[in-house]
Amino acid sequence: MPSASQIDQVAERVERLLVRYEELQRTNTLLAEQVEVLTHERDSLKSRLSAARARVDALLERLPDIKSAA
Repeated sequence: MPSASQIDQVAERVERLLVRYEELQRTNTLLAEQVEVLTHERDSLKSRLSAARARVDALLERLPDIKSAA
């Protein structure tokens, strides 16, 4: 049968584990929020890049053909 000090040690360890678990939950929530923000930023940058590529392609189409200029 476990002694009172062993039970106290187990209870203390359980308390520390619960505190650590709560810390990890908060950290996980913050990281999930950061992932969401960065995903939105990435999608926005990809959209802007696509628009810029379309504008460059349109400008290239308007340039005279090098063969016909020579």
